[in-house]
Amino acid sequence: MTSTSTAPDPLLERFLVSQQLAKPNEVAQWEPLTGGVSSDIWRVDVGGRTLCIKRALAQLKVAADWKAPVSRNAYEWAWMQFASLHCPENVPTPLAHDESAGLFAMSFLNSQDHPVWKEQLLRGEVSIVTAAAVGSLLGRVHAASAGQADIVQTFETVDNFYALRLEPYLVATAKRHPALAPRLLELVAITAGTQHALVHGDVSPKNILVGPKGPVLLDAECAWYGDPAFDLAFCLNHLLLKRTVVPTARAALGRAFNAMTQAYLGRVDWEPVDRLEARAARLLPALLLARVDGKSPVEYITDEATRARVREVSSDLLLKPVSSLEEVELVWSRREDGGVPR
Repeated sequence: MTSTSTAPDPLLERFLVSQQLAKPNEVAQWEPLTGGVSSDIWRVDVGGRTLCIKRALAQLKVAADWKAPVSRNAYEWAWMQFASLHCPENVPTPLAHDESAGLFAMSFLNSQDHPVWKEQLLRGEVSIVTAAAVGSLLGRVHAASAGQADIVQTFETVDNFYALRLEPYLVATAKRHPALAPRLLELVAITAGTQHALVHGDVSPKNILVGPKGPVLLDAECAWYGDPAFDLAFCLNHLLLKRTVVPTARAALGRAFNAMTQAYLGRVDWEPVDRLEARAARLLPALLLARVDGKSPVEYITDEATRARVREVSSDLLLKPVSSLEEVELVWSRREDGGVPR
């Protein structure tokens, strides 16, 4: 096959042909896509249809030295297959996979019909319906996987999760904050030692498309059978952080935070709800701090005053933890309003 744009690695073209996604003599157009740090992703137009090809990178595209096993591509593929059985309208259609090459093909979803939730939020477009739908979807996937022996075996990936999430977020942050290190490392141990459901691991608004039939989850490279509280805290973290750069949407983002929390907790049937919520409430400030001082800081918080405020609030909550997500949101809101957190 030939390419009408700059050709990527010939391995990718051979993959299309070997998986019968293209014929040897077909012309393909390749377009690199942006937005992620852990994989190379392309849009491919070939044979009258559009595909998305994803290949994991050994060295992530961040300033810090952050390496991760490319085997995570196979776990993302397995997560997509599981999710497509239980929530087919909320995940791209998995098409073909080459485990040895660390790449797969899936359906391509255009931005006109599936805008990125992060972009909407940063514009101040906050939909409570979308937030609740994300919480409900997350809870559905967790509930469907809880206690499933085959899922446990397929996703025994704690080493992968440690390399992609626990080390670059919590362990790296602990090194920057020695006074908080005992608490952060305790959270690492609790999270790594909890196994209740299939965790996506990167439930961030940048990985959520707002589709006509509900939210679509992308980028499950961190998939692991472990602590579902991590997914909830990871996403709620972004709703709090975006309030620092979209002040006109603070109230709406607060309502979205609570809507997502309630929709998710309403799906929890595999363990006591208060136990899961308490773990999420304790993880949340650690993740807030990690997004300014870990290996993958959010790009939209650029001024030191805002970073200092995030450090101050998250440190207070780490040293004096609360047991409900509503309390975390209240502490955050009071500090935004100039009050003193309890």
